[in-house]
Amino acid sequence: MNKISAHAIIEEGAIIGENVSIGAFCFISAKAKIGDGTTIAQGACIYGDTTIGKYNQIFSHAVLGSIPQDLKYDGEDVELIIGDYNKIREFTLFNPGTKGGGGKTIIGDHNLFMGYVHLGHDVIIGDHCILANAATLAGHVQMGNYAVIGGMTPIHQFVKIGDFAMIAGASALSQDVPPYCLAEGNRAVLRGLNLTGLRRHMDRGDIDALRSIYKELFESGQPLMDQAKKILDTSNNAYVQKMCNFIVESQRGIPYERKNNDK
Repeated sequence: MNKISAHAIIEEGAIIGENVSIGAFCFISAKAKIGDGTTIAQGACIYGDTTIGKYNQIFSHAVLGSIPQDLKYDGEDVELIIGDYNKIREFTLFNPGTKGGGGKTIIGDHNLFMGYVHLGHDVIIGDHCILANAATLAGHVQMGNYAVIGGMTPIHQFVKIGDFAMIAGASALSQDVPPYCLAEGNRAVLRGLNLTGLRRHMDRGDIDALRSIYKELFESGQPLMDQAKKILDTSNNAYVQKMCNFIVESQRGIPYERKNNDK
């Protein structure tokens, strides 16, 4: 049974699942789709073609699906797609996609978005990520699974962040962060592996393999791309392969402190 405040505004055409709660002074657009068991607290606004999955918790004054903050946007049909079991806290702002980025902003499952988090247009977020208060993602940013972004951290457009990576609070990231790594600073650079996160989900042997490879990649003083390709040819560890493939495929480069003979 749904629990919908008489003071909520729900446009005709909106699709509301079962056991949904919508608080007072919420706005739900005609194109919105709200999944079963989702709760939307007072004052939240769901605009445009926004699909919200099951059992999400949307807190007061969140704004989801309002038009992209992109001067090239000209009214074309775009989407915001949110998965299941996400917690979206107060005063968050999620924009849909743009024509130039495929038209969709896509968010996975089991993520936590703390207060004032902003997701720009065409962002893609995996599962089990945490974005702390006022983390800000520009357009076209991509995050893997189990990634963490600290509070007050801006991420430059088109940056990619790998699985289990962590970006420390009050950093500013303008390049790609490989899976399993920790970056910090303004501008952010790699500081090592995200060992706290890895120990929760990975065997000791795999962590040791990543530690060894991290040194070969970022502390040997050898050219990073050459080292990554060499390791791909010699290591069968799936986590090592994933890190090295990420490096080889990076378009924005990897932010690390280079040794004198590393080009």
